[in-house]
Amino acid sequence: MALIEVKVPDIGDFADVSVIELLVKVGDSVRAEQSLITVESDKASMEIPCSSSGVVKELKVKLGDKVKQGSVVLMLEEHTSVAPESVANSSSPKQSLSTPALVSTAPSLSIGPIQVLVPDIGDFKDVSVIELLVKPGDSVEVDQSLITIESDKASMEIPSSAKGIIKELKVKIGDKVNIGDLLAIVEGSSNISSKVTSSTSSGPISAEQTNAQRLSVQHLSGQEPGSASNPGIATAAKAPSEVPTHTPSSPLSASTEVPHASPSVRKFARELGVPLEEITGTGLKGRITHEDVQSFTRRVMQGLSTSQTQKGQSGAASGPGSSALGLLPWPVVDFAKFGPIERKPMSRIKKISGANLHRNWVMIPHVTNHDDADITELEAFRVLTNKENEKSGVKVTMLAFLIKACVACLKKYPEFNSSLDGDDLVYKSYYNIGFAADTPNGLVVPVIKSADTKGVLQISKEMGELAAKAREGKLSPAEMSGATFTISSLGGIGGRYFNPIINAPEVSILGVCKSSMQPVWNGREFTPRLILPLSLSWDHRVIDGAAAARFNAYLGQILSDFRRVLL
Repeated sequence: MALIEVKVPDIGDFADVSVIELLVKVGDSVRAEQSLITVESDKASMEIPCSSSGVVKELKVKLGDKVKQGSVVLMLEEHTSVAPESVANSSSPKQSLSTPALVSTAPSLSIGPIQVLVPDIGDFKDVSVIELLVKPGDSVEVDQSLITIESDKASMEIPSSAKGIIKELKVKIGDKVNIGDLLAIVEGSSNISSKVTSSTSSGPISAEQTNAQRLSVQHLSGQEPGSASNPGIATAAKAPSEVPTHTPSSPLSASTEVPHASPSVRKFARELGVPLEEITGTGLKGRITHEDVQSFTRRVMQGLSTSQTQKGQSGAASGPGSSALGLLPWPVVDFAKFGPIERKPMSRIKKISGANLHRNWVMIPHVTNHDDADITELEAFRVLTNKENEKSGVKVTMLAFLIKACVACLKKYPEFNSSLDGDDLVYKSYYNIGFAADTPNGLVVPVIKSADTKGVLQISKEMGELAAKAREGKLSPAEMSGATFTISSLGGIGGRYFNPIINAPEVSILGVCKSSMQPVWNGREFTPRLILPLSLSWDHRVIDGAAAARFNAYLGQILSDFRRVLL
């Protein structure tokens, strides 16, 4: 057996992310695509999968280590393929219950109608189909994408598990799908045989893996679990005690009494201060979902239940009928008795952003400074630039100039480009600027990376591309993470000033409203000038009022004379 290095794959624009969870240990048998460790970036948690099947010989990382693309996670003794004949003749009592039965059924599934199902997509329920990538009559290969679905913060493509011709699509745009749902009927050859055979390598097979393979074979053959035509599989299903029950992901199993939740749910709960131990999961195998955390928080805020952790902290301060925070219960009103109503579910983006905004508003001591900037000359230069570059197809907006101006301000006042980390203040030497983009489902914040190294034309081009992807719901998590400062622009909509909410872990955000012509006294007379309203919100734990006033004043100077960017 070969000893190979399993490395961190491409994880986007994340570098030096922390290892927060070890999902396997030395001696565990793992399979390809099984999660090995959990890492946490500044805005997301993710699980790093295994690239091969085998046995863990040595872990190269520990909790708290920093890893990046290419870092070695562990040493794996790779499994070698075993011929079906040798497996069938094996005298191993552990394998005789499941593996031979699975292998013996595979050849009969190689030709004919094949049901393609939604694979394991993590802890996402009722995700929407936003794009169909094939149609009936198309030829597809194994792992070719069939549809695009939208999860909580990203789009993902669902691949085909079989090779052949699409006979029938079972979903349409707008449908909600879950793991195991039927996507399509494919006429052709399935790759299930090779996948099942590869699992017959030496070493114990987990009950979870055996069940997953059994269900895959039954779905493909159109049989119900425990069907009489598959006695070997039925035997394996009815005798779980005789199958090795060790699973590599035991740190998350119910037997250890650790809450069963994905990394994103764990982080979401940590951000809200919700104890996962007190939540009953409604997801697959009792897994805790985002909705479970939100529902628990809602009940506590409404006074319908009390967190045991919060009860211990608040003691007798919470009187009868009040929530753990000492607030009055949320009013329950039958709106229909006052007139006609219509109920519509909130969009996915609004539900997610709402929880984050609530946390940020409650936990960050916001202060907002309002100011005006004279952009008369800058607007004339912008119009001239667009005329000169009309053939390029790139339209320069005032927001592109604002991004460059803000980078100059962040360099002059670095505390605005920092983040709180416990008792430390982390100063960043990179300048990634997020900008709020309006979409049919709500606001999202794409990020212009390394804005200090890019010109206004390049920034305008990237902004157009990211805004288009945002409207189509195709922004990746990497394209919405890593921001050091955010600009929320209402553009030409209107308004004068507003109080933008800081996007944690950032410490400031700039709000911009519609510019307008106003009379300005120049010392001799009033002249018409184009004035842009600015609203700078800042975290008072990091920034004081004098620094905020200087930031706004310097930003106004740059916008009135853009040559200052070169200084």
